[in-house]
Amino acid sequence: MLKIFRKKGQKGFTLIELMIVVAIIGILAAIAIPQFIQYRKRGYVATVNSDARNAYTASVAYLVDHTAVATGSGDIAAAGYSPSSNVTTTLSTWTDSANYTITSTGSSAWNLTTSTATMGVLSGVVTMTGAKP
Repeated sequence: MLKIFRKKGQKGFTLIELMIVVAIIGILAAIAIPQFIQYRKRGYVATVNSDARNAYTASVAYLVDHTAVATGSGDIAAAGYSPSSNVTTTLSTWTDSANYTITSTGSSAWNLTTSTATMGVLSGVVTMTGAKP
């Protein structure tokens, strides 16, 4: 404690000491809160992207077990896929085992600019367009 601001026999903290502590906490909070928000956004994006990849893996597993799949009937849940919470994953534009699209969309509560990841299979070639924070 700062002895120059204290009278003899007084105990406790001075107002200046308390103000310095509050200022330090404020500076640390000003640095930490924006970083925490960025960490959360990166985590949400990673969740959406991994769900798209997991759904693709499940679709391949489903196709291995069901070689004669009718148009539009790919059931990735039957292959053991279940999406993460706050993520909606759909298998769309299913034409055959070499041409389909998987779309994973994050919750709108996450406030991401692009919270959709797409795995496209066209003529057996896989491309991924990942979500971005």
